[in-house]
Amino acid sequence: MKGCRNVSALAEELDVPRRLLYRWQARLEPGVASIAAPRSPGLEEENRQLKQLLAERTLEVDFFKGALQKIAARRQSNDTTGETASTSKSSQ
Repeated sequence: MKGCRNVSALAEELDVPRRLLYRWQARLEPGVASIAAPRSPGLEEENRQLKQLLAERTLEVDFFKGALQKIAARRQSNDTTGETASTSKSSQ
């Protein structure tokens, strides 16, 4: 790529995506700035919103996991005390 004037033509010649050539270049030459396509502001906002939703869902899942653990612990402690169930079947 150093001596190449047309990266798209090089990518086509090598049968690889142009962005892959830039990734390889960035790995081999860390000081070289990436010339990848600029990010779209719309995509940046969507990414931010998705991260926010993921964070909210993660909090919800953590909350419900904790609640289920407390319920399971209560049930387990009730089972060991010898208590009877609140409803019973009557045999006729």
